[in-house]
Amino acid sequence: MQDFSGEEQEWQVTVEAADAGSRLDVALARAVPVFSRNRLKDLILSGGVSINGRAVEEPKYKLKLGDEILLVAPEPVEAEPTPENIPLDILYEDADLIVINKPVGMVVHPAPGNYTGTLVNALLYHCGESLKGIGGVKRPGIVHRLDKDTSGVMVAAKTEAAHNHLAAQFADHGRTGPLHRAYNAFAWGRTQQASGTVEASLGRDPANRLKQAVRKDGREAITHYAVEARYGDEGWDITRIRCELETGRTHQIRVHMAHIGHPLVADQLYAPGFITKVNRLPEAAKAAVRALGRQALHAAELGFEHPTTGEEMQFEAPLPPDLQALADAIAPFDRAYAR
Repeated sequence: MQDFSGEEQEWQVTVEAADAGSRLDVALARAVPVFSRNRLKDLILSGGVSINGRAVEEPKYKLKLGDEILLVAPEPVEAEPTPENIPLDILYEDADLIVINKPVGMVVHPAPGNYTGTLVNALLYHCGESLKGIGGVKRPGIVHRLDKDTSGVMVAAKTEAAHNHLAAQFADHGRTGPLHRAYNAFAWGRTQQASGTVEASLGRDPANRLKQAVRKDGREAITHYAVEARYGDEGWDITRIRCELETGRTHQIRVHMAHIGHPLVADQLYAPGFITKVNRLPEAAKAAVRALGRQALHAAELGFEHPTTGEEMQFEAPLPPDLQALADAIAPFDRAYAR
């Protein structure tokens, strides 16, 4: 497959019988899979495609047998976010992608109030010229996100082809492919079951735009959980759970666990009614929870198919120091008999 690197490229396609009568954008998507359908549409609308020597700016244009298509992809422009020399915990990197262990407190993508110090800023600096352009811009391809205060494994693409391949895997949620996401979490209380599934649609909370809520008119959301350990003493219980996502909605694990009555420890957005429970903890655990300042959630595992080699990749990230401190503080109160 031709590589669209950081310079203008041309792609010539002759329409064969299988594509005669097809839309221009549909046929190009098959012939030039390095680009997404949306990117090809943009190239057509901007005058980057000609047929038989004549510019065609209509994605729905119906092709004829023998048509000669010329696609010109301009040199990717520099990304608007500024590259910043921010240290990264890199788990793996090659010409197609990079896998990192995102720290607590790092926003993934620049947005109002967070234009600097983001993962994108860091990747622009670290990856530099190895970024081949995504959507015509030299930028890393973000195919999934973690909340600012959720730590753990993330993958980003360096090329358009890798971005499209990874995005398709995340859109499929691992139902037909090897995509796998698992999280470690500490939740208040003692779950009634050792494992279970929460299936509850999510949408924006009408009373608080910063929150998500279980809503009948929301988007499908499915979380599978399993108890790894139970801890407790008189007046308090904390359950360490492993969550696997079948969908990937905003705040999904946090909302789903709160929905079944077991919000995540130190989750200030979804567990405000559990703040007083901290006072019942032993001193070391109390100090660990107060030091967290964020939900006790960590993206521990990520698996996917490599977009070029087809190899199944698996990555793990250990608990960060703040969550490990919590785990160590409650370890003496292991309710092994009550799993």
